Amino acid sequence: MSNMTADPSVTVCSADASAAPTHDLLRSKTVRLGESTLVRRLLPSLDRRMVGAWCFVDHYGPDEVAREPGMQVAPHPHIGLQTVSWLLDGEVHHRDSLGSDVVIRPGELGLMTAGRGIAHSEQSPDPHAPLLHGAQLWVALPDEDRASPPRFEHHVDLPVLRSPGMRATVLLGEVDGARSAGRVHTPLVGVDVELAAGADVRLPLEPDFEHAVLTVSGSPEIGGEPVDGPAPGLDVGALLYLGCGRRELRLRAETDSRFLLLGGVPFAGELVMWWNFVGRTGAEIAQARAAWQAEIAGADGPYGTVRGYEGDPLAAPALPPTPLRPRGRAARRT
Repeated sequence: MSNMTADPSVTVCSADASAAPTHDLLRSKTVRLGESTLVRRLLPSLDRRMVGAWCFVDHYGPDEVAREPGMQVAPHPHIGLQTVSWLLDGEVHHRDSLGSDVVIRPGELGLMTAGRGIAHSEQSPDPHAPLLHGAQLWVALPDEDRASPPRFEHHVDLPVLRSPGMRATVLLGEVDGARSAGRVHTPLVGVDVELAAGADVRLPLEPDFEHAVLTVSGSPEIGGEPVDGPAPGLDVGALLYLGCGRRELRLRAETDSRFLLLGGVPFAGELVMWWNFVGRTGAEIAQARAAWQAEIAGADGPYGTVRGYEGDPLAAPALPPTPLRPRGRAARRT
């Protein structure tokens, strides 16, 4: 999925030195994606730039798209990251410059590793389901894997943990012995947790990871241990940052609820994020943009052509007037 912001800001990210558990509710902003989809952007934000290697989180829907085109994102480039497509309702047709041509449905993992460069498009099929609801997430690649060959994985049989009142699908990483087949490059985890009304369970966590929770339906109660105090229900679209140092997480729900748990070892190093690129320096980002613009004008380049898409690719926005340079990761609170 693309970052469609017309004037994308420069985001520089680095590891957080704090290792203590916390219970911080993070703010989102609304962004238009493609022709008709509005998303809640939760990472990066003014309060936090990353959770482990997770560096970008969009939550969209549920949207009624029976009489709408649904998701329509033209071919665009990526470098230095993995995209994670996760659907709760509806379906998305993924095409990329490797020749991948796949319809992703709820419960299936679409995992695209950009490496040194890839282009892809995402569309609601025609015809498509009446509802569209999901999350698009990016994972930053570490230095040693940023120039790796691009690849795409589509996993339809993911491991599921079950306990009374809970069903948890492991998208990436491992939880309580259940490991996803999705290939990752840093220690991290992603889990889709469904809670039935009245559930009161505990989910084991890796204490070296920092974690966050994104509510997608209902109003789950997350935490509630002495370090947190009372655990009020979380509204849909809220991102709750939990910090590091937890070995388990108490989960409760008065009504049917669902959330995504994201976590990982705090990311080492700094990132410059601009438009659909994740790099280390402003010069690298400028070079990636120039290569894409040259390609859509007809030159050969690192990204390649998305076959089967009818329409023009997205042009990159203009670079900001100030140099793209690292500025540090400190959260800004108001």
